[in-house]
Formats: sequence, C-alpha cells, structure tokens
Amino acid sequence: MRVIIMGCGRVGSALAMAMSDRGHEVVVIDRNPDAFRRLGDGFTGRTVTGVGFDRDVLTEAGVSDCDSFAAVSSGDNSNIISARVARETFGVDRVVARIYDAKRAAVFERLGIPTVATVPWTTERFVAALGETSTTPVWHDPSGSLVMAVIEVHESWVGVDAQRFQDRTGARIAFLHRLGRPILPEQRTVIQQDDELYVATISSNVDNARAVAAAEYQE
Repeated sequence: MRVIIMGCGRVGSALAMAMSDRGHEVVVIDRNPDAFRRLGDGFTGRTVTGVGFDRDVLTEAGVSDCDSFAAVSSGDNSNIISARVARETFGVDRVVARIYDAKRAAVFERLGIPTVATVPWTTERFVAALGETSTTPVWHDPSGSLVMAVIEVHESWVGVDAQRFQDRTGARIAFLHRLGRPILPEQRTVIQQDDELYVATISSNVDNARAVAAAEYQE
C-alpha cells in the first residue's frame, strides 16, 4: 500500500514508522525539513518538504498513485484543506485527518472523511483508518490478562445491539467512536455503520473476538 502522511510531528513520525515497519511505501510531507529528524534510521520511505495542501507538493509526493492519505499536522485548517484536496482533487479513496475541534470533526465525518482526535492511542487509530488492521491492543492491565482492542465488524453487524455483540464475541464494547464523538454504549445501543468499536476482553479471547466480528452476523 502507498501511503502519504502530511505532518511529521510526534504522531506523524510515529505513524510513518508504523506503516513503514509493516512494509508499506510511505511518503512524509512537512514544511520544516528539520522535522524529518524524528524519523528513525529504519524508515525506508521518502520525505518531501513543502506545504501539505499545495498541489505541486502533493504531486511530487505521488498523491495520484497513493492508496491512503493521512493529514496529521498540528493545525486543523491545514489538515482539513489537505485532506479535502487529496479526496476531491486527486481522488484518493482512503483519507483520514487529525482534528482537534470536536465540532469540526463531526462535520468532517459527515463529509465521509474519518477523523482522529488527540488520544494516547492516536497512532493505532490512524493505522486502522488507513486500512491496515492493527492487532496491537490499545491498552492492557499490568498482568496482560485484560486488554482493550479496536475491532472491525462485518457490515452485517449494523443494527445489532451491544448485548448481542458481547454474547457472540465474548468481548464487551467499552466505548465506540461515532461521527467523531466517543459514546459509552448501553446494552441496547445498536451498532451503526462506520462505528469504531473499542472492546474489553481477556487476552486469550482477542483473536476469537476479531474473527467472530469480522464474519457475517447470523441470527
């Protein structure tokens, strides 16, 4: 997969390394060339110096041939503009943006572009949003016996409530992200399209829960 990352701050550099380590072709854009120092020696991708929403800069980065685009600079406006240019001008199918303002994030989600706020597991959320399934739990207790993980569900799970999800997978939905906002579900909370589920379960059940959720739901 070819990935372009706009912004090489703490999150951008971590995301670039994570995607590079997974074997993807990564290009990082930042207006400050010194920012690329955050990329470790193991980074195998390219860097492009320039403004992330400039069309010439994006063209140099190979946006016309990329599969995924992540806008993760420190400014909401820059991220919004660059993400929209990537999607609307160059036709990049999978675009995600880091948005600090919750109200803006909700509006952006309605435009069909996933957003990620500033949370401790931001990198893992971006990895998932860019189409790479993350198998790394976002949290675990000191003993490692209890974990919280992001789980992707088959589209047939839309309309299934949290209690039935738990009964089938053995994993409890701790919270979910919907239209850029976190939601604490009740037993009757129904899974909706594009919900991002964070589930809590025992570590030995994670793989099983992922497999069940990824399969077609049947009554």
